[in-house]
Amino acid sequence: MTARTQASAAAFVADDRLARRNALVLAAAQAVGGSTATITFATAGLAGVYLMPDHPALATAPISAFVVGMAAGTVPAAMLMGRFGRRPGFLIGALAAMAGGFGGMAALFQASFGLFVIATFVSGVSQAFVQQYRFAAADTASDRFKPKAVSWVMAGGVLAGVVGPQAVIATMDLFDPILFAGPYAAQAGLATLSCLVLAFLRAPPPRAAAPRRARGFRTLLGERRLRIAVVCGVVSYSLMTLVMTAAPLAMVACGLSQTQATLGIQWHVLAMYGPSFFTGALIARYGAERIVGVGLVLLALCGVVALMGLDLAHFWTALILLGLGWNFGFIGATSMLVALARPEERAEVQAANDLLVFGTVAVASLASGQLLDGAGWAAVNAVMIAIVVVCAGLLARAVLAARRAA
Repeated sequence: MTARTQASAAAFVADDRLARRNALVLAAAQAVGGSTATITFATAGLAGVYLMPDHPALATAPISAFVVGMAAGTVPAAMLMGRFGRRPGFLIGALAAMAGGFGGMAALFQASFGLFVIATFVSGVSQAFVQQYRFAAADTASDRFKPKAVSWVMAGGVLAGVVGPQAVIATMDLFDPILFAGPYAAQAGLATLSCLVLAFLRAPPPRAAAPRRARGFRTLLGERRLRIAVVCGVVSYSLMTLVMTAAPLAMVACGLSQTQATLGIQWHVLAMYGPSFFTGALIARYGAERIVGVGLVLLALCGVVALMGLDLAHFWTALILLGLGWNFGFIGATSMLVALARPEERAEVQAANDLLVFGTVAVASLASGQLLDGAGWAAVNAVMIAIVVVCAGLLARAVLAARRAA
């Protein structure tokens, strides 16, 4: 690292004014860039049925491809940003979202299920870059402001929760009689807008050398708190995906309309990101472990409500609880993670963590369609409750062990 680069990097150390500015920019980018995920989750399963009506068990394959794309993109995204910096990496991610949108539109015009799966995979790769927004917000923040910086960025998902579903509803019949092509054209347009927003990001330059010897991810997993953070992040995100992926299909199968299913996803995404305005403050006051625990309880309540009935109120209430549980569980786990890794370790830790998270999420999304088709909506929720109970037990054990050690 040259003296000039060192001086430039030093200017970005623990500057909360800059961190606030970047967090706001990244929150805006999350609002438009994150809409790719909401558009995909609201339409890809239904589009799968539209393209493959004789094979309903494959309906969630495009969503699985999307999540596999997120998992596959985590390491390349971290490497690109480690080499060239945050802003160039994020712009590459936005370009991938544009390509996925145009590819999805072309696949629907050609009635090609294979091409549609490829397009959703590319869209998923773009979201691997979007997932790095929360880590980028913490790059220049002080230890005290880090949870709030992460929370602010996640709060941008509130707008994504409105923009994505409303784009679906507004453009569903844009290319009538070709269903679902309009939302993917909208995805490409929103990705273009995110490029303009990201031009205002002021990120620190990539680190050419580490001032201290970095510990490997395997070594860090030997620390109980970091190991629990990874497990809770994996469980929160994968269970949310398991239920959310199946929900639109289950709602339509129960006689509800596609618009009602899409609005259910909108309420779910609002619940995912809405609490982010104060989640960081709650973490700073009560600790990340307690907030993660609250998230796990909310996930379990989602499963209970879903098992109580099959009308619109039960579906929407369950989806809202699912979003709230994800918010507290995943943001809490992320805050634990960023607090434990040194600056020179963050790229490797964040990439490895997201690879584990989205690799498991990919399995959950694919299993969701198979489980729903083979055993029904009740089985999907029963599986979620069982896993939540196990994860909550591991978290409680870790907290008690930490107290005894103290």
